[in-house]
Amino acid sequence: MKRVFTIVFLICCFNCRSQTVFSLASDISFLRNLSPGQKFFALGQTIKGNFHFTQKDAAYAWLSYYSKGKLNFKGTAKSKSLLTNPQQIPYSVRSTIKYNQYSVGWKRYLKGSFDIEKDWALYGYAGFGLLFGKAENVFDPGIDTIEYNIDTPFPGIGKFTKLTFDIGLGAEYPVITDLYVYSEIRTWIAASDYPSGYLRNNKNFPSVIALNIGARILF
Repeated sequence: MKRVFTIVFLICCFNCRSQTVFSLASDISFLRNLSPGQKFFALGQTIKGNFHFTQKDAAYAWLSYYSKGKLNFKGTAKSKSLLTNPQQIPYSVRSTIKYNQYSVGWKRYLKGSFDIEKDWALYGYAGFGLLFGKAENVFDPGIDTIEYNIDTPFPGIGKFTKLTFDIGLGAEYPVITDLYVYSEIRTWIAASDYPSGYLRNNKNFPSVIALNIGARILF
């Protein structure tokens, strides 16, 4: 999958040099994870390249990275043997989840264009992303998993990779020549099902909504 994203990015770069206009954007992202049992906030940043083929259409490629989202929940460990004492141990879990994401896709201006000089522009986009995540789970008290069964997540640190379908809607306004400020609402929807034992619940994961505020410069 990494090769696919690299090939698409290189193709966009080649086209950019030969026949398109390029712009670079950066923004601050306020993300809310909405997955069942794993709701948290995180702060992030996105760096995005836009390859404008026409006044209305562009390809994009971005890199987003986020701070750790924090979770706390409780569970009960149950003994594997009737001879084990105690038979059950209640525990609490302090969990963190961190996201890094690459995405490529298509951007379409619904109002205005990428180089509008007056008024404001409205655009939407859709694409596919590759999400690289890391989860860390600390149990209190520590549970001997040889003697006891626990509900997911597993204790310790684990990494996971997910394919996402990314859609968004944004508005931007020209500040000075070739400089624009914008705001976007984004969402990622799970497009693959690769379960991880380090997540409390793999159903509909990830499922996020994010508000992004940033600036774009046209070269």
